[in-house]
Amino acid sequence: MTRLALSIMVGVSVLYGIATEAYGQRAKAEAHVAAAKAAATGPGENFNGTFTAVCKERKPGEQGAPTTAEPANFADRPIPTRAEWYVEPVKVFDNLYNVGTSFHVWAVNTSQGIILLNSGKDYSADGVFEGLKKMGLDPAKVKYVIILAPHDLHYGSAKRFQDQYGSHVMLSEKDWSIIERTKYVPASLKPKKDMVITDGQKLTLGDTTLTIYITPGHGPGSLSILVPLKDGNERHLGMLIGGRDWNYEEEGLFYFSSEEEAMRTWKASALRLRDIATKAGVDVILTTRSHHDNTEKKVAALKVRKPGAPHPYVEKGAVERYVTVISECMDAQMAWRGKQ
Repeated sequence: MTRLALSIMVGVSVLYGIATEAYGQRAKAEAHVAAAKAAATGPGENFNGTFTAVCKERKPGEQGAPTTAEPANFADRPIPTRAEWYVEPVKVFDNLYNVGTSFHVWAVNTSQGIILLNSGKDYSADGVFEGLKKMGLDPAKVKYVIILAPHDLHYGSAKRFQDQYGSHVMLSEKDWSIIERTKYVPASLKPKKDMVITDGQKLTLGDTTLTIYITPGHGPGSLSILVPLKDGNERHLGMLIGGRDWNYEEEGLFYFSSEEEAMRTWKASALRLRDIATKAGVDVILTTRSHHDNTEKKVAALKVRKPGAPHPYVEKGAVERYVTVISECMDAQMAWRGKQ
């Protein structure tokens, strides 16, 4: 055999191996996508919006994107009209309210005051104040504001509560660091560093105790929270999940050493949340955005719900299915990149 023929054979063999490996990776990705779709489509709660967003094939560098494209300067960002972000506040459970914005701000009403879960954008602050008042809740009674991720859409209004009412603002140490270091958001909108959350921490206010977990991936120290819920004589347990996409970089800061690390970290958090939800008996999923979990349909069902009828937010196993979607989609993203 000539050297040329041997070289050709070796080259063909290498190309065949590369093609075979690529085909195998795509087959793995498709299997994970199929598993995610099965979890997203039922029975019960429909998570097709999350599936479509997180399981769409993205090339390296196409990380979980911010909600809107960020201009170079914060001052240049377009401010949407009120109609684009404002939603009518709604009483979801006897002690839980969604107040005023599509960037969900949840108000947990206790016997000794209110705990806010996220605070919304800076420009939506008036809507949150208005939403609380419409629900018969006094903004001055907000004792704690827990911020689930270090993005201004979560903490933009927190400083207003801190300055006006002395509300305590709570984040993980890593997310406090992100807020401090980002130069994109002006200092005038950043809350002063206050309470630092540790993993598994319990926060008790009056008759209510929340359990807070650090679940990195969407951000370096993003949070997820167990929330006890009341519906007449019935008791339920909700889990508020602090994110949907992985994030490697945002607001000019890198959250992880690589995109791969961000995805692996987010998958690990999703699997952990699935275990926590199963063991705790969680039967309500709560999210940070209206399009993550068909909020509009559930709110519409609440408005026509008759006494004694099933609660539209209650579905045992919903959290497990939701985080399975996230986990399988992370595996698919890794497979597309040849990292699985």
